[in-house]
Amino acid sequence: MPSTVMLYAWATPAFVSGSPLDHTWVTSYDNQLHQYANAGAVAAAGQDYWFCWGSYHATGGVPGNPAGSLGKQAGHLALARCLVQPNADSASVPAAQGTILIYGIDGVCHQLANQVLYATTGTRLTVRTARGYGASSFLYGTYGLRHTAWASKILSCTGASVSAAGGAGGVTRMQGLPDDFEDHARAMLADEEPELLARLLSLKGEVQNFTAQRLPGFAPPSADTINARNQHLIDQAALLLGPKHFERVFGFPPGEKINLVDPSVISGNRSK
Repeated sequence: MPSTVMLYAWATPAFVSGSPLDHTWVTSYDNQLHQYANAGAVAAAGQDYWFCWGSYHATGGVPGNPAGSLGKQAGHLALARCLVQPNADSASVPAAQGTILIYGIDGVCHQLANQVLYATTGTRLTVRTARGYGASSFLYGTYGLRHTAWASKILSCTGASVSAAGGAGGVTRMQGLPDDFEDHARAMLADEEPELLARLLSLKGEVQNFTAQRLPGFAPPSADTINARNQHLIDQAALLLGPKHFERVFGFPPGEKINLVDPSVISGNRSK
């Protein structure tokens, strides 16, 4: 594999200022040192910006994290570019979607950012510290729900196969890849509540098997429909865990409305 570069993960409040969720994206440059007017300027400078189903943001910033940095790590630039095309709008360029082909169904910005960050070396960087990630990884996993397509993408870009294994709850887990939700849930519950952990992971498996199914009909589901479905599934985890354990695992209190899917992305009038 060619020489490495630094890859940077960023966050800004999703949809509107003050949102309890973060939109995430990835760059090949530190936007605290180099700020570009748009993606064209990024490309002209020989750098890369991965939109991750969002708009262009010159910088990040979220409450408690003024820079919006979610981490940086050395990575293989050629691999990142192969997995997800940079400097291209995910809404209009299929190669910029990775395997998150249907926004809100296959995953959201968190999963697409993680697909870019698959190119990082060592223990792979993910956007696990983004706000709302507990919910999105519960529903969509670390790299999205198209497991076979993602394994094929890795194979086509690296020549190395990724084998699938049965994970907790019957959901597919690809060996050697992180399952951020399961790992965090184990850290929070394994010692104190092993039986509750097992029930939660079983529920997660059922949820991801369910969310991977395509909704029937002739028109794609609206953001409101997907968000209502997602909220119902998150609420089931809250009923299982109770307030204390739910907030420890998910990072927000039960009952808080979590709209992971931005209506403007689905409508084509994007704001995030």
